[in-house]
Amino acid sequence: MIVLGLETSCDDTGVAIYDTKHGLLGHKLYSQIVHADYGGIVPELASRDHIRKLLPLIRSVLAESGITGADIDGIAYTTGPGLAGALLVGAAVGRALAWTWGVPSIGVHHMEGHLLSPMLEDEAPEFPFLALLVSGGHTMIADVQGLGQYSILGESVDDAVGEAFDKTAKLLGLGYPGGPAISQHAEAGRADVYRFPRPMTDRPGLDFSFSGLKTAVATELEGLALTDQVIADIARAFQEAAVDTLVIKCRRALEQTGRTQLVVAGGVSANRHLRDAMQAMAGKLGAQVYYPRPQFSTDNGAMIALAGALRMQAGQKDEGLAFYAHPRWAIDELTPVAS
Repeated sequence: MIVLGLETSCDDTGVAIYDTKHGLLGHKLYSQIVHADYGGIVPELASRDHIRKLLPLIRSVLAESGITGADIDGIAYTTGPGLAGALLVGAAVGRALAWTWGVPSIGVHHMEGHLLSPMLEDEAPEFPFLALLVSGGHTMIADVQGLGQYSILGESVDDAVGEAFDKTAKLLGLGYPGGPAISQHAEAGRADVYRFPRPMTDRPGLDFSFSGLKTAVATELEGLALTDQVIADIARAFQEAAVDTLVIKCRRALEQTGRTQLVVAGGVSANRHLRDAMQAMAGKLGAQVYYPRPQFSTDNGAMIALAGALRMQAGQKDEGLAFYAHPRWAIDELTPVAS
């Protein structure tokens, strides 16, 4: 089955073609840079850029893959969660192309795409496993029994970790997006100059809270002159606190569930310090950690094509001609696929 995947949940326009026999055939990603001028995502601008870029990207990926619309067996598109207007662009294009080409389509949960993204790699996890999903909008630990069978063990009660990276970067004058900027400046930071709290690690449970960590940075910065070295030291201390918090919670989850496989996915999973720390922790427990390659850690069409292909192989597809966007959509509300 050859599936065209469309991702338009936020500010990245992703298109990919996935073949269930031969793997990924082609993919393209357009990242909108206009939002950097505003320090965050402007929903209306995001929707307009998706409209402008989606069809040219589809044509480009078809050409790269050496196939035509007649070779496509199904279309998968992100239907939530995300920005309503942006989601509707992908849904409208996906459903229209499916109707035109006479193939089935399916709306895909954005976070399910991230959760399954390590399955694009040669060394892939097998069900069941634990998953840490870390992005600008989500931070959660889920127990994954099978496709669509997800139990949330812990999640952020306020800011997602990616959001905390963005807000801290803004405090330091590093611009948007914050994750890569914090990571880059942290490389020049000195150890133990500053120390920030590891939120909610001093109590039982697997929930997260990152709002207080950002506030701790803001408090520390009061009265400080923002020299290059101060920025680097603060960036390092913040990154260490965020990563330590994630590692502590994942260690607890592995110990509590007895799982031996851990998937770490979402935009923040590209952070090298996080990957190294997770690998060291898991190694001590005899567990294996799986990541998508960095280009598939952020939003992309490949993960949507893969998730859609797996669900369509199980017999699921859109019914009727109506299409929807689900800006808020819990991952544990998904329809399970029988193993």
